[in-house]
Amino acid sequence: MEALVVGAGVVGLAVGRALARRGASVIVAEAADAFGTGVSARSSEVIHGGMYYPPGSIRARHCIEGRRRLVAFCESHGVPYRLCGKLIVATSEEERAALETIFARGQANGVEDLAFLERDAALALEPALACVAALHSPATGIVDSHALMLALLGEIEDAGGALALRTPILSAARRDGRWRVRFGGEAPDTLAVDTLVNAAGIGAQALARTIEGVEPARVPRQVLAKGSYFGCTGRPAFSRLIYPAPVEGGLGIHLTLDLAGRMRFGPDVEWVEAEDFSVDPNRAEAFAAAIRRYWPALTADRLTPDYAGLRPKLTGPGEPAADFLIEGPEAHGLPGLVQLFGIESPGLTSSLSLAEAVADRLCA
Repeated sequence: MEALVVGAGVVGLAVGRALARRGASVIVAEAADAFGTGVSARSSEVIHGGMYYPPGSIRARHCIEGRRRLVAFCESHGVPYRLCGKLIVATSEEERAALETIFARGQANGVEDLAFLERDAALALEPALACVAALHSPATGIVDSHALMLALLGEIEDAGGALALRTPILSAARRDGRWRVRFGGEAPDTLAVDTLVNAAGIGAQALARTIEGVEPARVPRQVLAKGSYFGCTGRPAFSRLIYPAPVEGGLGIHLTLDLAGRMRFGPDVEWVEAEDFSVDPNRAEAFAAAIRRYWPALTADRLTPDYAGLRPKLTGPGEPAADFLIEGPEAHGLPGLVQLFGIESPGLTSSLSLAEAVADRLCA
């Protein structure tokens, strides 16, 4: 089977690996001049535990299974990661109910070792913290996302597959039992493949509209949520990730650590109409005000603009968060085509599990 995967982010590369491991001849096409330059390059790099998502949802199922697969993959491939743990905090009694909801979901989803802590127990773990209660997730961690994607690409290439950079996909149509895919770039041409996977991230909807036979009604709308991040100067005050109670559109401005132990904060939620990766330094004060609720010692002058990312959501402000959307032939009726829409957090954690779900649809 010859397979073309569109999008060389962490999900696209994981799909390419899964197909290659099942004997497919794989090409991963990427419009940019390097892999992992889109959504995958601008995340918190967190290995999520899986407690936020409604039981039975696609997100919950693939986050739980994906975390297990991801940790095993990192161990076997030498990808740097650390299960540093996370505290989700309530900074007022009014937020306690939100914590209890997350705790109940985590238990229903089978999150490992999730514990509800009162204030003194939480402060025993992180003395600089301010809270009235917290959830402790020891199974949460951080990962070097670039090293992860490099390892996935290595497996694709070891199996004879290839990464085609600067190769935008222009259209696709089903002809004589195969997908004829037209691509641009330095040497535009047409390629015939047996299976086609749309893992284009922010570009998934635009690509879907160029695939002949895909009904317009099956292409969901896309809503972009921009999230900015700020670095933090000085010595780290925490050894674990610190998350506030979730907010509309995201998990709140949380504290994450890189593998060197440096602190950074974000993302916030800014609904935007177009791609924009600039970080407005003036957002520092709003960041500081949100962070001081759980870390009172922070001063705004310690925050420095870092980077911004975009989350390709399927729902906007005031709407219930949509689940991941994975559509295969059983849904749209087109043989050999799988499309992924709205793959945001916890997409990195879920990537290896999502990849197997895609491969199952194409290799059955």
